[in-house]
Amino acid sequence: MEFFSQTYVALRGPTGAPQTAADTIGKLSDRLSPATLLADRRAAVLALKGLARDCKHDVGDRALPGLLEVLSNDAEVDAEIGKAVLETLNILCDVEEGLSTSKEVGFKHTDYVLANEKTVHILFALLGDSNFYTRLATLQYLSTLLQNRRQVVQSYFLKAPTGTGSVVSVLEDKREVIRNEAIMMVQGLISQSPDIQKVLAFEGAFEKLFNTVTQEGGVEGGAVANAALTCVDGLLRFNTSNQSYFRETPLPPVLCSLLLFPPSLQNRDSAPQEFALQFWDGQKQANATLVVGIIGMLIGTKGSSAQEASAFTRCLVEMALASNAPTPLKTQALRLLPSNLNFPLSEIVLTPYMPVPETNGEEWDRLEPASALDALTELALHGEYNGLESAKRIKEGLELRAAAVSVFENFVRKDEIKLAIVQAMLPTEDTGPSGVPMTPLLHALITPPSSTSSLDSASVTSTHLAALLFSHLLRSSPRAKSLARLITPPPASTHPEHGAGNFFVPADGAPPPPPPHPEFDDDEPPQTLLHILSENLSLSFLSRSRASTSDRESREWDRLVVGYLCLLSQWLWEDPESVRDFLDAGGFGVLVEPINQTSEVDSIVPALCAFLLGICYEFDREPGEITRTTIYPILSRLSVDTLVGRMARLREDDRFKAVGPDSVVLPYPSASYLQPSLKPETEDEGEIWFDWAFVDFWKSNYYTIQRGLSTEPDQLSSASGQNAETVMLVASLRDVIRNQSEEIERLQRQLKDRSSSQEDELIALKKQVDTLSSELQVSEERRRDTEKEQEDLLVLLDEVTSKRKRDKARLREAGQEVSEDEGDDDDDDDGNSE
Repeated sequence: MEFFSQTYVALRGPTGAPQTAADTIGKLSDRLSPATLLADRRAAVLALKGLARDCKHDVGDRALPGLLEVLSNDAEVDAEIGKAVLETLNILCDVEEGLSTSKEVGFKHTDYVLANEKTVHILFALLGDSNFYTRLATLQYLSTLLQNRRQVVQSYFLKAPTGTGSVVSVLEDKREVIRNEAIMMVQGLISQSPDIQKVLAFEGAFEKLFNTVTQEGGVEGGAVANAALTCVDGLLRFNTSNQSYFRETPLPPVLCSLLLFPPSLQNRDSAPQEFALQFWDGQKQANATLVVGIIGMLIGTKGSSAQEASAFTRCLVEMALASNAPTPLKTQALRLLPSNLNFPLSEIVLTPYMPVPETNGEEWDRLEPASALDALTELALHGEYNGLESAKRIKEGLELRAAAVSVFENFVRKDEIKLAIVQAMLPTEDTGPSGVPMTPLLHALITPPSSTSSLDSASVTSTHLAALLFSHLLRSSPRAKSLARLITPPPASTHPEHGAGNFFVPADGAPPPPPPHPEFDDDEPPQTLLHILSENLSLSFLSRSRASTSDRESREWDRLVVGYLCLLSQWLWEDPESVRDFLDAGGFGVLVEPINQTSEVDSIVPALCAFLLGICYEFDREPGEITRTTIYPILSRLSVDTLVGRMARLREDDRFKAVGPDSVVLPYPSASYLQPSLKPETEDEGEIWFDWAFVDFWKSNYYTIQRGLSTEPDQLSSASGQNAETVMLVASLRDVIRNQSEEIERLQRQLKDRSSSQEDELIALKKQVDTLSSELQVSEERRRDTEKEQEDLLVLLDEVTSKRKRDKARLREAGQEVSEDEGDDDDDDDGNSE
């Protein structure tokens, strides 16, 4: 009480008149001088701390230099004053949200504190203090400074004598509050600073952070585990040096283990049930998202071993295709698979699961094992869990299906894979046309649209996505197009209902028996796939033009028509024989009618019809009933300018412009100004119109078709009139280039491996040379020492001999007898003298 009384009297003044806050702050600032007692400085700091929030500007102007001096001189000596001064400085530099004046003051004080590196070095030195409150307040103040002026603090950190060691040490502090605050501070410290990321990584930050994640329960942990994983991601992302170092540590397999996935799982073995079926909440999903992001980053960059890349890829594939993980997590897993996917999807055996109805996801049925490629195709065609909720067309579900289509596109980049998949749809010599295997992709593609009842949106989406998948098989592959012309699928009515999927639930009993193969009449041979698509397109146009069609159903017909037109455009490109088959199937008349209608509100369908008509005219090089000469007058009647204008409007459509490599799904209804009455049936409903592959294809070939429409029938087309032989030649040359590129990559890998082995051998030889050199140096030193010892012994022997001669001479002079042995030398001398 006496202390507070004295302080009160000192602050009140001699007359007892009330003082302003500025006067009080001035007197307290004077008490921060080193000439005062430590107790007085402590009391002054505590008083200034209480005034700092309400009088931040005045305290900063008057007391900030004194506070920094106290921090420099007293913080390490007295924990209480250290805690108080750190908290006061933190208040002065804090930038409060919503108050512009407070922000300006906070930044002003921060700039004063960071005017030189002294204060930051002191703060990192204080992290070595074991006192709880000092260390905690230091971390909080560093976080505030990093938030305000991150780059300045980072530059000072790199020069701090004890910066790295002190930061790494607080990451393994046994006190959770300190450790958690340290993780938050490190997030700001490593942000956009590769140098600091490298320094902390090589000092053991990875091990400390993964220990924290493990202690917190892995992905089951809370916000602390999330912050630690965020730090790991920050240390690795865009930092190839840290990624290479991380791969050399035993930590990469831990990433799979955090998700409960065994890293050493064989291709023919199924993933354990504890991985496939887990309980998920928001925090666990956020943590797993970080882990999956790190895995995708490691397999998406060079340097991964084959075993590591295979384990990571299998983990992502299993999570996306055979687990109950949340839909956004599955989408992320598929998107992170490398674009040059060399993973054997057809050889991987998965065990999908299906939720039992009305159990709220607590009970699951195990489905029949299937290959990863089949599961991927089923996911794209029908959605999650065999299309359990595909009718709702939620945007998240469409994003997942679009990601599956993108993975399929990457998987079939090699021509041999395309040919193998298309070949599987052809009849064999033994079975004939009636034995055509009906794959889920082929079934979804040929299912005719319903012309009697209302159109099912789930069926439209399935057929649309099947068209996207099939277009990936045919694009830029003349041989695949040639095989596709031979596909003669049986009638779709002989197969299970569309959308039923290719898997069955064991709880429902045995799988249904395969349907009997239909018998074809000799007078009516089976139609080819191209003819079926032409008929389905014509039927869609007829159903679309019905007067009773609502705006929503009309939009669904438009999406179905767009799917057919996009597939046909890519199929007929540079393939005159397919163009001939399409025209013989009546495709020309199907395309002309929508172009000629002036009542069209939506511009997409007429634009695509004009584009496909231009492709037919461009590559109509085979003899037949409809030739370029037949088509040209109709083009003139339609007006080339009209056709070009129709195509040009597609570029301005929002549904076309909004499509990007990773943005295929659009909110429903996109371009809603065309049909104001359209409203989404469910929250977050989405729709798909185009994929990026078609948008890129259209942009690359639009001007070719535009010029070709103005070409005379007897002139070469603007695409140089490539015939089938030229197309095959170009395709073969592309195969040669691709094979040579793969061979070059293989040789480069071998060269890299040999170079690394030679470097290791060279390092070993250098070490051996260094060892031999050191041994040789030691031997030389020993030899010189031995020679020196011998010289010393010779000198000593000479001195001893001379001394003996002198002693003998003295003995003879003294009349002493000298033995014969002792006189040998004299005798020798006498003999020599004679």
